Amino acid sequence: MSSTLFGVPEEFDVIVIGGGPAGSTTAGLLAERGHRVLVLDRERFPRYHVGESLIPAFMRPMKELGLTERMDARGFERKYGGTLVWGNAQVPWNFSFIEGTTHEYAYHTRRADMDSLILDRARELGAFIIEEATVKEPIETEGRVTGVRFTLRGTDGMHEARAKLVIDASGQARLLSRKYADVTWHEELRNVAVWTYFDNCERLPGDEYTNILIEGLDEGWFWAIPIDKGTISVGYVTRSEEANKDGKSLEDLFKDEMAKSTKLKKMLEGANQSAGWRTARDWSYTSQSFTGNGWVCVGDSAAFVDPLFSTGVALATLAGSTLSKIVDKIIQHPEIEEQALKRYVTAYRGFFDEIRTFVERFYDRTKYKEFYHSLAQEMVDPDRERTPSANFVQLISGLSGKHPMLTLTIDDLIDEGAEPAAEQS
Repeated sequence: MSSTLFGVPEEFDVIVIGGGPAGSTTAGLLAERGHRVLVLDRERFPRYHVGESLIPAFMRPMKELGLTERMDARGFERKYGGTLVWGNAQVPWNFSFIEGTTHEYAYHTRRADMDSLILDRARELGAFIIEEATVKEPIETEGRVTGVRFTLRGTDGMHEARAKLVIDASGQARLLSRKYADVTWHEELRNVAVWTYFDNCERLPGDEYTNILIEGLDEGWFWAIPIDKGTISVGYVTRSEEANKDGKSLEDLFKDEMAKSTKLKKMLEGANQSAGWRTARDWSYTSQSFTGNGWVCVGDSAAFVDPLFSTGVALATLAGSTLSKIVDKIIQHPEIEEQALKRYVTAYRGFFDEIRTFVERFYDRTKYKEFYHSLAQEMVDPDRERTPSANFVQLISGLSGKHPMLTLTIDDLIDEGAEPAAEQS
């Protein structure tokens, strides 16, 4: 590596590509366990990212990182549940996290602030963080990924770093998974979103004050996320083919559909648009391989699902927490790598597919809330140990408690009496 990167070694236990929530959670927890970790991100934090609403599953890895009290100290707004205008006859209904989980709240937050908080914590725990670093390609040695080559903004030439394992947390850029694996697109969720931000908004009344609003219409749905006292993020999601009808721009489509809304329209009566328009499309996919020789994916580089229930960040950080435990054992016992990562992939895919399947079926807006509650029970509690409404809350909170993703262990893969690799050297 170039000598201009003062104080940064060339050899690491783990290189993490991407400093977003998945990458920084994984890196921070590995560094806390004493491993030498390098994080490379092409941006300079804080940087913009959509996805301001979080769910209770997110609180588990944040507790591990020691960040829960800091989120309150930073003034992030607590989120206690949601309000939906969804289903047959568009009747409004609510849910509260306390009904189905041990975490009664999550947060709404500006992602630039939240993501910086997690990345700074990884740095504080001992990870080497290099921002404005663009990974160009993996380094391969005898068919195994053993490092990466990257450029650094403002410098000439290519830099190299090597590691025992490389983690792709590069989000939808999918820097390694794109090279080594194809993706499966989820046709039922081929959607387009257009969003912006509003100031001077009216909030939902009473106990709904901090709720996320999800309002369904005939051809799509809106989110409204309260970021602070007077600002909300508002987005419209519809099928890709609907977005192309009649030659309308996405901005005009947003305005026309917003005029048909009920609760959202009331919230925006006295508001003013305070930002430009942003769009995204066709975002629901699963990588056909989450891991390969010397590399493994976490977060959006592995899979991403429609944002209906704000599961993206929680799934990414939960996976990062689980992966950090797996990689910790792999570094100590390299012989278990293949089987350990196979278990991680199986649990991760299963967890993701459970959420994706529920979202796909929830998109049928011809039903009543009791149907959606029963659907959740069918998926996560077939023995009916809890009420259907509690199962619904548990599932959309990302905490369907018996799932292997939340309880994964690999200690049985380690031979009894085997010494960690560091002690054997």
